[in-house]
Amino acid sequence: MSEQDFEAALIDAAFALGAQAGWRHVSPAAAARHAGLDLVRARALFPCTGTILKKFGRLADAAALSHALQEGSVRDRLFDSLLRRFDFLQARRPGVLALMKALPSCPPLAVALAEMNIASMGWLLEGAGVDATGLTGAVKKRGLLAVWLYGLRAWAADESLDLTATMAAVDSALARAERFATRFSTEPAPKAAPEPELPAPL
Repeated sequence: MSEQDFEAALIDAAFALGAQAGWRHVSPAAAARHAGLDLVRARALFPCTGTILKKFGRLADAAALSHALQEGSVRDRLFDSLLRRFDFLQARRPGVLALMKALPSCPPLAVALAEMNIASMGWLLEGAGVDATGLTGAVKKRGLLAVWLYGLRAWAADESLDLTATMAAVDSALARAERFATRFSTEPAPKAAPEPELPAPL
């Protein structure tokens, strides 16, 4: 089994185990045992549970960026990438929902996931042709993260096969973000205060 296949198998096992027993019982060793994978190799590739989530996020990003739209508006390209990411989550839906349920009781994990998601949003922005560097890029990443989280809440409650409610939520959130970005970029800069007049020389 290649390293890539081994990692994918362990990640899938972790999410299956999380769905069955809850994420407090998930670890690289437990996932490896669940899937009948070699523990020594699992130890080398997955030092901790956080590594499972980090590599899961990278796989989700790869699914979102693979065959991403190269034409159309930025909003269309982001919509396509976000929906591809949700399709990736949908294939592991029970485990992802179990993870979301576990996050409130594990703040460090929630913080780590938030940081990973911000990095992921940067990749999705770049994939859509949007510069995500610098201070402006940081604002854009957090804006897209808000869109993602809004869609994620809809996805968690969306039991339709075609994710109709999820698509509607993402489209609505992107529309709001687009209006905000347009208003922000076209808002005139505040006028500088007039310089005080100097007294005429005597």
